[in-house]
Amino acid sequence: MSEARSVNLAHQPQSWSKILGETIKTGIIRSNLIVMFAGLSVALYTNHINPLDKIAEIILAILGSSLVIGAAGTLNNIYDRDIDSIMDRVKNRPTVTGAITLAQALWLGGGMSVLGLALLWLASPLAALFGFLGLFAYSVAYTMWSKRHTIYNTEIGSLSGAMPPLIGWAAITSDFNMGALGLFVVMLLWQMPHFYAIAIRRHDEYKAAGIPMLPVVKGFRRTYLQTNVYLVALIASSFLFMSLSVWVVVIALILSIAWLVMSIVGYRRMQPEKWATSLFIFSLNHVTVLFSVIILYSIIGSFL
Repeated sequence: MSEARSVNLAHQPQSWSKILGETIKTGIIRSNLIVMFAGLSVALYTNHINPLDKIAEIILAILGSSLVIGAAGTLNNIYDRDIDSIMDRVKNRPTVTGAITLAQALWLGGGMSVLGLALLWLASPLAALFGFLGLFAYSVAYTMWSKRHTIYNTEIGSLSGAMPPLIGWAAITSDFNMGALGLFVVMLLWQMPHFYAIAIRRHDEYKAAGIPMLPVVKGFRRTYLQTNVYLVALIASSFLFMSLSVWVVVIALILSIAWLVMSIVGYRRMQPEKWATSLFIFSLNHVTVLFSVIILYSIIGSFL
């Protein structure tokens, strides 16, 4: 009786909220909003602007960014239906199973794109421009072209992931400084070791789907070496935060150096998959800790 009930429950249709969440990738929206808010908060702090004076821009940036990021995720799901069906990690996405129709997904992605860019435009035209560039880079340059054709797909895709801090910054001011550059460069560099780790963990799935990820085409050793090159560059980029705070620089250095040490030591002692898993987990802690510190430091400082 209980076994039969389990089977029936397993075949019950998903709720629309769950289908929507998996289609627009709410997890990616949340993580990118943290990065966007870091750019926004640094802009407030370095330009001596009280956050209460920019409430409208802050709300528009949050809503607009959420919609644009969700639109990019939706369009990615639509285009990648064929390869997603081969990969265990994503084979149950609504766009693969048919829980959401192609027409519904297209309307959803298109509507979110237009509305999101409109809201960012109301915050500032420059924020809308960065939002459009991020959407184009992810949906077209990465999803529709580089992901299936070159081992440098991660580098090309990283451009879209580095746009959220610029969107947040531009929603507050158009005057750029080293703080804005630091956020952009750190996010650009951070993504390579993060996604290389994912590519190793899912090596067999990417290979089956014919996706030319670096470890699939060039092997684990090349991926390890390239990971370390980007981690060294990430360490150097920490000094771009000098205009913000020496303490932020120190924290960024500690986190990035620890990541490099973990990579070198772990590669010698672990199997590639286990090594990649440890780097993947640390990458999440790295970005969470660093950007949380930046946000707290900037928000508190902007009120003082």
